[in-house]
Amino acid sequence: MTDKRTDSADEAPLVKRDPDAAAETGANVIARHAKLAPPGPGVYRMFDADGLVLYVGKARHLKKRVQSYARGTGHNNRIARMIADTAAMEFVTTKTEMEALLLEANLIKRLKPRYNVVLRDDKSFPFILISRNHAVPQILKHRGARNRKGDYFGPFASAGAVGRTINTLQRAFLLRSCSDGYYEARTRPCLLYQIKRCSAPCTGEISEDAYGALVEEAMGFLRGESDEVKHRLRALMEAASESQDYERAAGIRDRLTALSHIQSHQNINPHTVKDADVFAAHQEAGQTCIQVFFFRAGNNWGNRAYFPRADKALPAEDVLEAFIAQFYDDKPAPRHILLSHEIAGQRLLADALELKAGHKVEVLTPQRSERRELVEHVRVNAQEALGRRLAEHASQRAIYTRVAELLDLDEPPERVEVYDNSHISGTNPVGAMIVAGPEGFQ
Repeated sequence: MTDKRTDSADEAPLVKRDPDAAAETGANVIARHAKLAPPGPGVYRMFDADGLVLYVGKARHLKKRVQSYARGTGHNNRIARMIADTAAMEFVTTKTEMEALLLEANLIKRLKPRYNVVLRDDKSFPFILISRNHAVPQILKHRGARNRKGDYFGPFASAGAVGRTINTLQRAFLLRSCSDGYYEARTRPCLLYQIKRCSAPCTGEISEDAYGALVEEAMGFLRGESDEVKHRLRALMEAASESQDYERAAGIRDRLTALSHIQSHQNINPHTVKDADVFAAHQEAGQTCIQVFFFRAGNNWGNRAYFPRADKALPAEDVLEAFIAQFYDDKPAPRHILLSHEIAGQRLLADALELKAGHKVEVLTPQRSERRELVEHVRVNAQEALGRRLAEHASQRAIYTRVAELLDLDEPPERVEVYDNSHISGTNPVGAMIVAGPEGFQ
């Protein structure tokens, strides 16, 4: 089956092997499709006899790439197995190789083919949003599509990191976090005003102009203008003190303390990295960990460890390259991406991410200076995260081995399902299921 569409590919249909070609080898199937493959850039998909997607790949020249699979020799074990399992192929042409790379990443993420590196645990990242759909802006946590009017800051590594930052920003800038409906219904200040977490614009305790100035200060801090913001606050504190307005001076002092609290809890703040994501890979015992640190406007917004599904024989740089393309499938890339390993398609990846983000993107593998030290710091975190994961898996395997002994099983279980059902006097029934496997809870 050969499809030379130029539009985006939908989820792959089940593709059955031709009954007349039941004895046909995978290499012969590929050779037959290679004759029909288009010559330009695009994406190809390989299917097994049951119509399931085995592999998704991109190429600058589809025909040449597919012909390379038809050779009987020169393939590693992983590729040889994939070729042997292939029963059909499908092609999608694109205008450029960059478009092919982006489409490939999207399809891998959706279809999760057996022989591709697959990004797992790809939950969306939370942002701080200062909304602009009300005369008095609100500060809140936001996750998902960025279709609400306002200014977004992030991404943050976790919802907890966003919550802690918002709490501190409320102490520093006294911004409201309540919903518009709650705001409109207030007739007197709420508890947040009493504990100095809000300036209570809802009841006129502060004018809209003065509140707008607080919003601008908060946005300046989140954009990395922390020194300028703190300098202005110190000047205001000194002026209040000189005029003997000690209560106001004490309030500004507390705001400065809150800002210092944010910065002191960011355990690494490099001076030369303002807007970047830093990726480092570590491999051990047939598994790969990719650690990501997020820096925006000179602020460290946290980190997260990923454990992509990948063939044990794939080197770290190949896993890293496939991972990054999928990572940015649904999010814009920052201006700088720092890597622990040099990847083959570094320039192509940068061009594709630029096309999607709408601004210049540099993909770099630092060899010296503070950036190299930062990448090494991230690599150590990847190594430690993988060490913890391997230890947890060893403990999990020991538990399953004991379960097999107690239940007289031939071998430890690969999947355990636990069910619980509840009801209220026979009504309102509710059922729940949890699943655990060799890698813990799913």
